[in-house]
Amino acid sequence: MNNKEFISELSTRMGYKASDTQRLVENLVNAMSDSFLEDNAVLVPAFGTFEVKKKMERIMVNPSTGQRMLVPPKLVLGFKPSTTWKDQLKSGGQD
Repeated sequence: MNNKEFISELSTRMGYKASDTQRLVENLVNAMSDSFLEDNAVLVPAFGTFEVKKKMERIMVNPSTGQRMLVPPKLVLGFKPSTTWKDQLKSGGQD
């Protein structure tokens, strides 16, 4: 599902105009981004948790040359689905 299809489906379900729904989604993403920049996790009830994690510095080996390289530390965005979603996915969506 691409952005246009998502906005269309969401606006139909909510009964809003597509332009209003687009603004709503943009504001939601901006608020989440601000929270990530402040190093806060975002919990979406009955869906899951988004959080910024720090990956430590590590040594990587290039398999073709055998050369060792140092990979610097970095921040990555992680998602942990709620247990309800995990169980539903494990059962193949049959719930």
